[in-house]
Amino acid sequence: MSAPVLEISRGTLRSNIAAVREQIAPSELMLVMKDDAYGHGLEWAVDAADGVSWLGSYDIASALRIRARRRDARVYAWATSPGDEVAAAIEAHIDLGVGTLPYLREVIAQAEVLGTRARVHLKIDTGLHRNGVRPEDWPAFVAEARAAEERGVLAVVGVWSHLAEASDDEDDEAAGEFRAAVQSLRDAGGEPEVLHLTASAASWWRPELRGSLSRIGAFCYGIRSADGPQIPGVVPVAELRAPVLAAGDEVVEIAVGSFDGLPSTLAGAGVGTPAGTRMLREVGAMTSLVETWPGASTGDLVTVFGRGSQGEQDATSLAERIDTVGEEILLRLTPRVRRVSVD
Repeated sequence: MSAPVLEISRGTLRSNIAAVREQIAPSELMLVMKDDAYGHGLEWAVDAADGVSWLGSYDIASALRIRARRRDARVYAWATSPGDEVAAAIEAHIDLGVGTLPYLREVIAQAEVLGTRARVHLKIDTGLHRNGVRPEDWPAFVAEARAAEERGVLAVVGVWSHLAEASDDEDDEAAGEFRAAVQSLRDAGGEPEVLHLTASAASWWRPELRGSLSRIGAFCYGIRSADGPQIPGVVPVAELRAPVLAAGDEVVEIAVGSFDGLPSTLAGAGVGTPAGTRMLREVGAMTSLVETWPGASTGDLVTVFGRGSQGEQDATSLAERIDTVGEEILLRLTPRVRRVSVD
């Protein structure tokens, strides 16, 4: 091996999913696969998570990739999308998150052309202001959706929102807005099948806020929240390893650098070696320098981030050094970093 490798573990993903399911029960898991399954590879993650019945994709293009591999799953896409993508999603029986009136009308129009029902989850803005219908506009939004449902071109199967997770008090207020929106839909004759308000962190630590469905991405891949605690029963799915290309008296040179997506500002972090934790001295373009250890030799493997088996940190710990989130450490990795799947 002369290039960096991202080793991704099917068994670890499945074990994490089991731990998450146990924690959030009786809420059902929606495994989120945005950003190519957080850099692990969407197709790989779909196949590894073959027992999960709800898969969230963010965008329709990714949802169609999921559908191509899983005909039996409920697939959910919530990004506002153009008409041709909406039509493709409806034909593929993909559930659509709808958070604006113009988008609702686009979905209805495409369903009418196709002569079928589109399954939608209506989004109420509970304070994050990331898409979603404001509470004062919600009754008219619901009325239009219900009218389309009565005409047979829409099925309002869910209500959803995003939490700001700024504070417990603000999340409690958001949950109150969410419950009021659900009741408004029911008062209008709607019968939502699923309710989902929480994502990874709130789903784990705020059970009273969970709905019948919980959208969880990062935690299932073993990526904890920035400045957040370790998650019991959940460990990183991915480990970034690079071989030693040259060993000297003070440093070894390893085959990973900024051109592979490793931030140069990570210099000074601890990485894992056969002798335990050593300092990452310098991040170059194609290679990096690591503090040496007794007996270091060409071909030894250094773990840049992972589960700690060689004394390395997890991706979030590296991210905290440069004021970002663990997901970014994974998503920055370029195609030159080969993905290798293990059991």
